Amino acid sequence: MQLSKELQRIGLNANEAKLYLAALELGQTDISRLAKKAGVKRTTAYLIASSLKERGLLNSFKKGKRPVFYAEDPRVLLDQIDERKTIISGFLPQLLSQTNLIDKKPVIRFYEGEEGIREIYKDTLRYPGKEILAAYPEGSIHYSGVDYWDKFYTPKRLKLRIPIRNLYPDEPAMRKYQRTIVGQAQTTKFVDKKLFSTEIEILVYGDRQVALISFDEEIGLIIESRKIHQGLRSLYETIWALAPGEALK
Repeated sequence: MQLSKELQRIGLNANEAKLYLAALELGQTDISRLAKKAGVKRTTAYLIASSLKERGLLNSFKKGKRPVFYAEDPRVLLDQIDERKTIISGFLPQLLSQTNLIDKKPVIRFYEGEEGIREIYKDTLRYPGKEILAAYPEGSIHYSGVDYWDKFYTPKRLKLRIPIRNLYPDEPAMRKYQRTIVGQAQTTKFVDKKLFSTEIEILVYGDRQVALISFDEEIGLIIESRKIHQGLRSLYETIWALAPGEALK
């Protein structure tokens, strides 16, 4: 069930995910067994199989007069992603040249739920080499799960050479957590909760991006505005400069 959901996250629909997983499990098989294993009608299975063949995830050959189906190696999914990245990289400069960033109107994007909040964090990875300025509320450590940070976000961020500066409320849990991120291109300062307290996470990143996240309400916003970005960056730098103590790395 979990694998089916993950496949749907990368673009397959529910029936495509079920049929592909069934094909992986059965090996070379006919359409009847494949349909039964996937829990779909035989006529529907043909249509799904055709769609998966177009995606390069399923193949077939004739054995006598009947087609035999088999799943392609799952690693083809990574190959497809690499191919798409190569194609996009080829025309991305032309797309960017069509955008007037100076005169661009502010844009606000709304996100909801844990998955939506993860999308906000993914957006911060779209600007290689650009520092992220982050201010956190109490109790926000690993809201999206340890695996998400350790296996996806942090390795990706380090690969893209994106450093982070953190402003944390001064509390034992935050100080304990800071000791676990040494060597991860993060610089941290702790601020007295009486002087600086926020119930939302604030991220200032990219050239014009600001993210606001409310964990309790499970909502978040990305604001694309050069003026708001510059204003919050200036405010952040002021708090950072006035925060007592040395910056911890």
